Amino acid sequence: MQIISFEFLIPRRPVSLQTKKRENLQAWKDFVRVEAQKVWKDNSPIKDGDLQLTLVYLCDEFPADTDNIIKPIQDALVDLVFEDDSLVSDVDSHRRFMSDPIEIKSLPSLLQRAVITGKECVYVKVSESQPLEKYL
Repeated sequence: MQIISFEFLIPRRPVSLQTKKRENLQAWKDFVRVEAQKVWKDNSPIKDGDLQLTLVYLCDEFPADTDNIIKPIQDALVDLVFEDDSLVSDVDSHRRFMSDPIEIKSLPSLLQRAVITGKECVYVKVSESQPLEKYL
């Protein structure tokens, strides 16, 4: 498998998998895909290996549930970044309120910029999975 570390920012409040308005969910997936396409420069999706999906949801008041934003984002990346979502073996998802202090020094530069803007968004990173002991 190629060495992968791909990140992008979704500059919008996420839509929950549980939304009652299904058309909003599809519109969200389409938006996520467009944002990813702006950055993903490979001609084909990753076809094998174990991947990690990392999400950081920077939110205002009344955020969507963290677990309900994972699947729509993951689905939007199928056939673009990875061939099938079964390649995602690890998911690391975080929610932080923009009103809380966030120490940005050790964050990736794209996430630093997102924190500084102070607008609701989701940082997404796709990378190679690590050995289990690295997570525990």
